[in-house]
Amino acid sequence: MKKPVLVIKLGSASITTDGDIDERIVLELARQCAQLQSRYNLVLVSSGAVAAGKRYIPNYRGTLAQRKAAAAIGNPLLIRTYSTYFRPYKIALAQSLCERHHFANRVQFLQLKQTYETLWKNNIIPIANENDVVSNKELKFSDNDELATLIALGFDAEQLLFGTTVAGVLDKQGHVLSKLPTIDKNVLALATKAKSAPGLGGMISKLNFAKLATRMGIRVVIFSVRENDSVLRAVQGETGTLCLPAEKRFSTRNKWLASGSLISGVVKVDTGAIVALKRRGSLLAVGLMSIQRGFEAGEVIQIEDPSGAVFAVAKAKMDSSDLEQLKDKRNLEIAHADDIVLI
Repeated sequence: MKKPVLVIKLGSASITTDGDIDERIVLELARQCAQLQSRYNLVLVSSGAVAAGKRYIPNYRGTLAQRKAAAAIGNPLLIRTYSTYFRPYKIALAQSLCERHHFANRVQFLQLKQTYETLWKNNIIPIANENDVVSNKELKFSDNDELATLIALGFDAEQLLFGTTVAGVLDKQGHVLSKLPTIDKNVLALATKAKSAPGLGGMISKLNFAKLATRMGIRVVIFSVRENDSVLRAVQGETGTLCLPAEKRFSTRNKWLASGSLISGVVKVDTGAIVALKRRGSLLAVGLMSIQRGFEAGEVIQIEDPSGAVFAVAKAKMDSSDLEQLKDKRNLEIAHADDIVLI
């Protein structure tokens, strides 16, 4: 049988100590991945390149150019360390430097998917990271939490693990919440805006992407990598915070549409359109209130309700410029029902 996909994301603070890659963590990760590889197709999404490389840049201040240079230095250091500790377990690794457009373009994404499937077929684990050296500032991932989530959704992963330096999601008394049936505004309010010094993300980022992943049917665990057998226990739901997946299942394509696409346009619709979409109808011009941001046919658009809250994404059938001229046609179809995903 085809093995399920397991995505493990490691933050900068998780695998570095004072700017150095923490070899004890990588060794433990290698040992545990060796036990998991027979049951899962693994993807490691690893931060740490910038943290490992910045010490080589005098007067480092964290400018965009300096971050790119630090990533260029740190990436080979990171991969070399991983290879050193995975090699005794006879596990080969592959570096996968990703950019946002690799997920926005369906054709490019399918090529990425074929590459990963070839690696897995040959028992090779891809280590993914953002291609910081060339990524356009406007089109960057918000952080590697987003990259890990897009990979998990695009590859229809069974589980997504967020490895951190904290024990999990904490309640107001500082106790770990072992299970979250849903991630709502009350749960999001528990997260502080603080983030680890070496990284870009934080608990708010993890919870927001966990919310998206669980809505799409993926099991998520937020856990500390510094506990014994942390990854093995996270897979079993025995450590950290388990975020339960929704029962509703989406096709792999619709998961990609809902999350892996780069949103090009934004439209606001009325309550009648919302009712129709919830009944799995198409998006018609009659329900359009306004075009917030233009788009072209084939691009992905975000659909907002009258209050501005996002509740769906869709693949547009026409250009927004044509829509402006033809919107008086009541049955004009902006997006077909099969190309709309409620989120």
